Amino acid sequence: MTNGGYFDLQVNGYGGVDFNQDDLTAEQLHAACEALRGDGVQAMLATIITEDLPKMARRLRRIVELRDTDDLARQIIAGFHIEGPFISPIDGYRGAHPKDAVRPGNLDEMKCLLEAAGGLTRIVTLAPECDAAMRLTRMLAAQGVTVAAGHCDPSLDQLRAAIDAGLSLFTHLGNGCPMVMHRHDNIIQRALSLAKHLWLTFIADGAHVPFVALGNYLRLAGLERCVVVTDAIAPAGRGPGRYTLGRWDLVIGDDLVARSPDGSHFVGSAMTMRQAERNLINGVGLARSEVEQLTIHNPRSLLSVAQ
Repeated sequence: MTNGGYFDLQVNGYGGVDFNQDDLTAEQLHAACEALRGDGVQAMLATIITEDLPKMARRLRRIVELRDTDDLARQIIAGFHIEGPFISPIDGYRGAHPKDAVRPGNLDEMKCLLEAAGGLTRIVTLAPECDAAMRLTRMLAAQGVTVAAGHCDPSLDQLRAAIDAGLSLFTHLGNGCPMVMHRHDNIIQRALSLAKHLWLTFIADGAHVPFVALGNYLRLAGLERCVVVTDAIAPAGRGPGRYTLGRWDLVIGDDLVARSPDGSHFVGSAMTMRQAERNLINGVGLARSEVEQLTIHNPRSLLSVAQ
């Protein structure tokens, strides 16, 4: 790729390494960063997902500690995307996040996670309907953190109120929601109706969002406000096999789709950014310049990072 390479805003793990494990080593983090660089990723946000608060804090601190001593890790890891734990507890919207660790928005707990992240938090994904009076959203936005809605089901009024409070992003639209919803009044339609006020991210593996739907969403929202992410977990860059993401033990088949053992929902993605590029060109029909906009330029614009 030109212009510096991909910028992936959501990476839970890579190259056989899970960023949400409790015993992450310096060698593992370096190997994951080498694999990312080898697959064309210039920078990414290490994503820590919902778990008991002390575990989330330890995992953030561990990556900060390891990153500080590794030149490559400092180059690749541009910061953190904290996804949860302040998301919807409802099955379907909750996705792969463990129900017993999901909690309503809490300022003190969020501050604990921000402190553990050592000033590197770039995105926090939360459920606006679980953020009373939008206090978390206001606090995070005031600190320059990009606040994203995700794994949520806010009403249109709640989503508008969150935007007024500083919400500016929707995480992996079309996912983190049940397979069966109201055919018209649903969170996808609400978010799309407010697309001029929001950045939208999408997982372009053809499974999380079928290509025909992804093409529709991109045309409706406009490419200038959209970003493609991988939501990658440990199998990304490796292929089929047995892997973990947090509490999940997964078997990844030849289709490289990460599903829960019962098949009821996805558990991240095993896709690389290069695969996403091919999918956008061959599956959605985008031009290469449009793909570069979604995977290189827009992520940097969203975070106000120099090209």
